[in-house]
Amino acid sequence: MRNLYCCQITLIAGFLLACSVSSAQVTRGNYNFQDFQSKPYYFGLTLGYNSSSFQILNDDRFIRNDSFAIAEARPGSGLNVSIVTNLKVGDHFDIRFLPGFSFAERIIAFKPVNGDRETTRNIESVFVQAPFQVRYKSAPYRDKRVFVVGGFKYNYDVASNSRVRKELARSLIKISPHDFAVEVGAGIQFFFPFFIFSPEIKFSQGLGNILIYNDELEQSLVIEKILSRAFTFSLHFEG
Repeated sequence: MRNLYCCQITLIAGFLLACSVSSAQVTRGNYNFQDFQSKPYYFGLTLGYNSSSFQILNDDRFIRNDSFAIAEARPGSGLNVSIVTNLKVGDHFDIRFLPGFSFAERIIAFKPVNGDRETTRNIESVFVQAPFQVRYKSAPYRDKRVFVVGGFKYNYDVASNSRVRKELARSLIKISPHDFAVEVGAGIQFFFPFFIFSPEIKFSQGLGNILIYNDELEQSLVIEKILSRAFTFSLHFEG
């Protein structure tokens, strides 16, 4: 997991470097860009792939417990679908609102001290998302430009009340359906005659503890906090 997120951060850093280089280029050959530059706002659709996981912070009691040797989170994959609302603020900034749905899977594994088979639980979620973002765009060059984006989002898991999730909460842990997270990412805009195509990578980090404690479950007692994490690759179609 640590190597995965290091790679993600490296990719974002690469886009940031490309942004600074592109901004220094002389603007020319921007034929399609001029058509979109006059629009104060536009809309679109986003399709994305996500790799979601948890960040587990163990309680002091985890060291003293004699039942679990390892409590770890593993990533699961999912899909995102969002509607794009983009408002221009000057030549280089946008305010963006991207409400939509995210289908995600996250995995928690507990390995016993005595070497028995580990206990693994897949937590499948359907999130209603409300992300607010600010985007900075470089100067255009040949109908292309790079951008960086940052913001925050609210997630609500509509699958939290399902029968399977309730049974899981009684046997292992319970996760709150509400979550707030910060996001940072980067991407490239390609201006075509009728639409803007923008691939984007983005990393999301939860801000609040989403673990709901259960005094009757030892798995819950040995964990201090659980934070959400997600890596998303998105394709924006705007115009």
